[in-house]
Amino acid sequence: MLAEFITAHAVAISAMLLIVAYIFIATEKIPKVTIALLGAGLTVILGLVSQNKMLGDSLNPHYFANFIDLNVIFLLISMMIIVNISTKSGVFNYVANEMLKLTKGHPLKILVVLSIFTATVSAFLDNVTTVILIMPITFAIAKKLDINPLPYLLTEVFASNIGGTATLIGDPPNIIIGSAAGFSFMDFIYNLTLPVAIILIIVTVVLAIIFRKRLHASADKMAEVANIDNSKTITDKNLMIRSMLVLALVIIGFVTHDMTHIETCIAAMLGASVLLLFEKPTEILRDVEWNTIFFFVGLFIIIGGVEASGGIRLMAQWILDVTNGSAQAASMLILWASGIISGFIDNIPYTATMSPMLVEIQKTMGHDYVFPLWWCLSLGACLGGNMTIIGAAANVIVSENAAKEGHPIFFLNFMKYGFLVVFISLAVSTFYIYLRYLI
Repeated sequence: MLAEFITAHAVAISAMLLIVAYIFIATEKIPKVTIALLGAGLTVILGLVSQNKMLGDSLNPHYFANFIDLNVIFLLISMMIIVNISTKSGVFNYVANEMLKLTKGHPLKILVVLSIFTATVSAFLDNVTTVILIMPITFAIAKKLDINPLPYLLTEVFASNIGGTATLIGDPPNIIIGSAAGFSFMDFIYNLTLPVAIILIIVTVVLAIIFRKRLHASADKMAEVANIDNSKTITDKNLMIRSMLVLALVIIGFVTHDMTHIETCIAAMLGASVLLLFEKPTEILRDVEWNTIFFFVGLFIIIGGVEASGGIRLMAQWILDVTNGSAQAASMLILWASGIISGFIDNIPYTATMSPMLVEIQKTMGHDYVFPLWWCLSLGACLGGNMTIIGAAANVIVSENAAKEGHPIFFLNFMKYGFLVVFISLAVSTFYIYLRYLI
């Protein structure tokens, strides 16, 4: 009786599970990995996806493991390993210090340099790692200049989310999109680097104008920053050479995917494995963000329940109906809705829900219709994370560390700047999408 009821109302039940999971993830009262795994367990137990790998003599398409995107999982784990090992050498701090020395200690120039450095590094490392790397340097610089670090911290977190939008590996939503759409590393470079660069320049200039009166320091304090001792920043030269060589080869593997047809997750996995040959795997694997990995696993299964029930197909049809099949209307709807929604809920579950919906739309409308929609989703989901403190993981990390250092960033204060940054980002994205894909 219960099984029949669940089968008859599978769409409503699976959608309810997803919505409840969203609510708990957004409120952060319970760790989001716990919510994702609990939701995944309920999805399987209720029969929304199957526990059985085989269906008679053939593979079961609704087997729960089929909905876990292993390309995403292995790419995330591998890049976490590569970044964790590379960071130990001190190479990223060294580069940051060298760039800061070029500013001669001028506070406004430092803001611009930190913005460019953070955005560039975030395009190849994950946003959280990038802000964790740059924050200690920022606090040290602000202390030497005797100024409030908040203008720098806010600029860095905005730049990290903007820069991460540019590449396949820069932000988790892009990894999900790349796997679902079959996009290569170079696809993201070709389609997103230009708008991201324009957005970064405009946002950095606007923030420099807004914060210019708060960025003043005496000549002697500026001289301290200009003469930073960077001689001991590299803690392990051999590790630096090894890790940078492997990271470069992995990125080359990403770039040459169209020629070699080696998946990005495989290239990253090979790179991580080579670096692990010289390390103690237990220590390195302990630093992998397993909470994030299992959050993805649980989330994929919950969304798999919605997909298996036909709920994703209904959502796709709704998009087509409300936009009357117009590519222009669908693009703008997805871009702006993604930007606003991702400002208040985690952009990872949002993107993971939207990606299979775009796959469904592609089955009906074709590749050419959906192609710009993927870039709208990426730009909206990644850039929208700048709107609030809870919009992206990097935002939370920066706000927590700022509070520990005695410089709390309040929700409304962050949103005051975040709203402006997101509006600029989405406005530029609108013009870009329209001029490049929709004319």
